[in-house]
Amino acid sequence: MISLDAASVLLQWSVGGLLFLWVTTRRREVSLGYGWLMRGTYALMAAGAAYIGFAIIDTNLVRDLSSVAVAVAATAALVSSVVRRQAGVAGQVELAEARSARVAAMTGIDRSAASKDETVREFDPRLDLIAPILGVPGILAAAAVAADAGDGELWLAIARFLVGAAFLGAVSDAMLLGHWYLVQPGMARGPLLELVRWTGIMWFPEVALLLVPVGMVSALNGTIDDGYNGLLGWYWVMSAVTTLGLVVVTRLALKERAYSAVMAATGLLYLAILTAFSTDLVARALLS
Repeated sequence: MISLDAASVLLQWSVGGLLFLWVTTRRREVSLGYGWLMRGTYALMAAGAAYIGFAIIDTNLVRDLSSVAVAVAATAALVSSVVRRQAGVAGQVELAEARSARVAAMTGIDRSAASKDETVREFDPRLDLIAPILGVPGILAAAAVAADAGDGELWLAIARFLVGAAFLGAVSDAMLLGHWYLVQPGMARGPLLELVRWTGIMWFPEVALLLVPVGMVSALNGTIDDGYNGLLGWYWVMSAVTTLGLVVVTRLALKERAYSAVMAATGLLYLAILTAFSTDLVARALLS
């Protein structure tokens, strides 16, 4: 019903990742470096999707031009953030100043305030929305062509592509943000908890859409031959169930007050990325 190609997967991944980057940057709590890392990474993915689409596989003009637009928009947002770096991030600066004030009150040691140039306007997180919006037409085009090639229903292919993009983006960003606590250890857990919550939310439509006929039920009952006597179908079930379990355990780990709980949660999210990608990509390969 849908076909699996690297250009579409990379475009989906970059669009979903950039969407949930905005979910995080809109809070104005995470330092600028995190945004630079994410925009640069996903811009390269989108550029890779464009290259594969134009140079390696059959070209889908809308998808491939959309990939170029995503790469350009993400790079433009990155440049804007770098140019405005002297303004800092409002929430991060306020937290640092509040903690310095508490230390001063308790110890009498007055630390200098965090550096911030009041004459420079802070980076606007809404710029992070431009790239994922520009990527939607490309995802729709890829889904339409794939559905047509597989003689499937258009609405189902589109829904699977869009939900898959959000699902993969949420779990990827959650894992990467968990690592960022090594760089910014005093950051509150709110941004990470939000991404973990979104990963759990997106799991339900992701799995439900992959079960809609013709779906993974057909692989489990033998209607679709996976070439491994049904092994891949049950591997998909294991991956889907394990992903949800890892999300739940990650949420429980983040309830612990110790800083090590964040590192434990990050390790669990490492595993969740593997099982989440298996949930999406194995199903798409079997149903293509």
